[in-house]
Amino acid sequence: MRRLFSVISILLLTACAGAEPRERPRPEITATAVFAAGCFWCVEQAFEQTPGVVEAVSGYTGGTTNNPTYEQVTRGGTGHYEAVRVVYDPAVIDYTQLLDVFWKNVDPFDATGQFCDKGRSYLGAIFPATPEETAAAEASKQAVARQFNRAVEVRILPAARFYDAETYHQDYYLKNPQTYAFYKWRCGRAQRLEAIWGPHEG
Repeated sequence: MRRLFSVISILLLTACAGAEPRERPRPEITATAVFAAGCFWCVEQAFEQTPGVVEAVSGYTGGTTNNPTYEQVTRGGTGHYEAVRVVYDPAVIDYTQLLDVFWKNVDPFDATGQFCDKGRSYLGAIFPATPEETAAAEASKQAVARQFNRAVEVRILPAARFYDAETYHQDYYLKNPQTYAFYKWRCGRAQRLEAIWGPHEG
């Protein structure tokens, strides 16, 4: 199922133009992490507002189709997830702390998608790139399961090739604030996250 109001959002790209993405100092040493938590516009916003994150890039990963398009991924059949590649400064924030940000921005119990967006491409997933990251991801998933005494549906999958999404998806929350805010509210994302995790920003 395609993202709610995606067609309307695309048509209003220029009508709701907002702030341009700001340039951030790039440290000499960076690391990357990849997460899927439904709408990549929202995941991108959550991570880019996290201290120590240099940038978050919307894209697709985990599938078999080379150079997938948004239409292909949302239509299904590519095997890809909507995901975000997080570039961060390991001197400021570590992978375990990024996992904390991820969990606070995902519904761990939804096996059909995330919030109003349903289908494989919107499932929650973590894509660790090393054995250490895999162990950290597994430990965090087990901790969430214990906290709520429920099965956690988020998948932990091997890192795969990441394809950047189309330009109009990047920093969507900054460039199209009105359309983005309406989508996020209508999708019930913030409401559901607050019901699970309590009041929080992002």
